[in-house]
Amino acid sequence: MPVDFFRRRPFALPVLALLIVVTGCSSADDSASAAVPEPDAKTTKLCRKLDAALPAKVDGLGREDPEPRSALTAGWGSPAIILRCGVVRPPKMTDPKVATGADPDAVGGEVNGVGWLMEKRDDGSSRFTTSSRLAYVEVTVPAGRDTSGVLVDLAAAIKKTVPEGIAN
Repeated sequence: MPVDFFRRRPFALPVLALLIVVTGCSSADDSASAAVPEPDAKTTKLCRKLDAALPAKVDGLGREDPEPRSALTAGWGSPAIILRCGVVRPPKMTDPKVATGADPDAVGGEVNGVGWLMEKRDDGSSRFTTSSRLAYVEVTVPAGRDTSGVLVDLAAAIKKTVPEGIAN
């Protein structure tokens, strides 16, 4: 675009600047965010393998990774189902009330060969954390979203890449 264009149309620069600002904000505001875990090197290696094996769709929702982008996090849909790999062991995992079924907000279970701690959160969302695997994988499902297909869709990738055992 020649320089004369801007001299003859003084409104063009402010309009161009406004378009850049609006366009730049609209795409970033739509993405979910997730805290990126900071596991040790061994766990990070497992999480990278998991990231490469994760399905493109979970519960029929396309993959839309949260910000900041990381091989330790993944997301599907909006509001997003968020997966974080390499999280620390949840305190409820060692709570005797959970093991005996006395905690109404947390229970242990298994889906397609993957053990999970299942927690109902105060905001209505559900949090699932793998158990008996060498890395803790956490999946948060937003309030109001059906959780039945989520763990089924993730089980094969977790079984393939995160071996059974007890994580640190």
